[in-house]
Amino acid sequence: MSYLFPLAVRGSEGLYMVNGPPSFTESTTFQRDSGKNCRAVAFSKDGSLFAWCNGEKVNVVNVTRAGLLHSFDLPKTVCLEFSPKNNVLATWQAYATAKDGTAGVPNLQLHDLRTGKCLKSFMQKKAQNWCPCWADDESICARNVNNEVHFFENNNFNTIANKLHLQKVSDFVLSPGAQPTKVAVYVPGSKGAPSFVRLYQYPNFGGPQSALANKSFFKADKVTMLWNKKATAVLVIASTEVDKTGASYYGEQTLHYLAAGGESAVVQLPKNGPIYDVAWSPNSVEFCAVYGFMPAKATVFNLKCDPVFDFGTGPRNAAYYSPHGHILVLAGFGNLRGQMEVWDVKNYKLISKPVASDSTYFAWCPDGEHIVTATCAPRLRVSNGYKIWHYTGAVLHSHEVPADEEMWQVFWQPFLDGVFPEKAVKYQAVASELPGAEPRPAQAYRPPALRNKPVTSSKLHEDEPPQNMKPHLGGNDKPLSKTALKNQRKHEAKKAAKQEAKADANQGPAQVKPPQNALQNTVPAMTTGDPEVDKKIKNLKKKLKAIEQLKEQAAAGKQLEKNQVEKIQKEAALLKELEDLELGV
Repeated sequence: MSYLFPLAVRGSEGLYMVNGPPSFTESTTFQRDSGKNCRAVAFSKDGSLFAWCNGEKVNVVNVTRAGLLHSFDLPKTVCLEFSPKNNVLATWQAYATAKDGTAGVPNLQLHDLRTGKCLKSFMQKKAQNWCPCWADDESICARNVNNEVHFFENNNFNTIANKLHLQKVSDFVLSPGAQPTKVAVYVPGSKGAPSFVRLYQYPNFGGPQSALANKSFFKADKVTMLWNKKATAVLVIASTEVDKTGASYYGEQTLHYLAAGGESAVVQLPKNGPIYDVAWSPNSVEFCAVYGFMPAKATVFNLKCDPVFDFGTGPRNAAYYSPHGHILVLAGFGNLRGQMEVWDVKNYKLISKPVASDSTYFAWCPDGEHIVTATCAPRLRVSNGYKIWHYTGAVLHSHEVPADEEMWQVFWQPFLDGVFPEKAVKYQAVASELPGAEPRPAQAYRPPALRNKPVTSSKLHEDEPPQNMKPHLGGNDKPLSKTALKNQRKHEAKKAAKQEAKADANQGPAQVKPPQNALQNTVPAMTTGDPEVDKKIKNLKKKLKAIEQLKEQAAAGKQLEKNQVEKIQKEAALLKELEDLELGV
């Protein structure tokens, strides 16, 4: 079966659909709506239905047959959402009170898509979390109402089947996939009490003892909760609006892990700074975090929260797994220049490094082969348009809207998992008639006095290279214990000493052996992995260097003070202490 992967495009030119690769022509099955007031659009989860509000009505069409299914008289609708099985369409209009100050009319409607009738209307003042959440089989639907989570069953919205009541429930997320459904709930801290996230299995809500897992933490003004696809674990990004240390204007973020089996942990991130993005792999056993002050680090972790692969540092703030999970794109959008790194995450090989300048949007095509990047208003009001890429870096199609027009949104028609099989990863760029998108590198400003002189390269930061974090121990995947690591370092130090002695013997007696400190200065600094130990080693080397200078002064005939002579006498003890620290004793 042939698929064209349509894209929906919404802007000042109206709403229309474009056939994706390989044709890139405007779709004839969907008739363009040329109105300039299209504010809300949505595909159903399987991509078969499409709804939009054009400022007059909310229309629902069947995408493949291009037939109008329903039209609802809701001109002020600004949000739309289909239920997972296409039984219900949820619409939300901005809440407004009457002129005399009395309560407004219900503004959240749930429509039966088989009959077109309104099943239920609710008052929903805030746009945040406006939409009810369904389980994938629609057996359960949930809403947050006055710090309670109300559950409805089988789309019967006239009866509340269950309630989850915790003091000040701020947010909740239902697990994806098959029954039983799990619920992650967040309760913000107050009056010195910590915030917490708890996992429950529906409908067992009988207090803290019935919770599957619990994680409490301070420093949280808001959280983002991310279930993996198999509903076995949740990642929680806790963030504060203000960083009290003054280190970052992004506030502070921490990353927490909760498993449905009860385990919980703080994910230790090796670099300080903001957490820009966290994404689960579709395989549900790994996740990628992008974090740290620029240039940011990106690391893949396993379910034990141990690092599996470190991508080093670079200009990036987002991570996107392909639908099959075999390719990962690390990208720097927004205030970064749009550099992308496309990785094969089965073999951890870099595939391509395309650049999508000024991009405000990125999305994988459901086929796992193609990508769309776009520059949309109101984030950027100039050079609006979109590009379709192959992940190997080739630009297959580029569309830019006229200078006096704007593009507000572009997105792929979704398909259910399993429609497209996973294909072998390609490393060679596919053929394209369009030129590559490599931008001309920006020239650094040079003052007039330096313009005729040779350019000297200087970097504010040296980028760290990627490295595999999995231990290579001849098939044994268990990490080394502290004792084994200590013994390994001792063995390596003895081996290095033997080689050094052998080299000295080969040089012969005529060669004068340089002082130990001189040797230490020529060897690149090694780290033990413990910041406190590294600090002590640095101080010891500083003292030994000062002693060496005092000895040189004494040899030149300078009269030393009593305290200086005492310093020289301590050299042997300092050397012994340094040796013990470096060997990890």
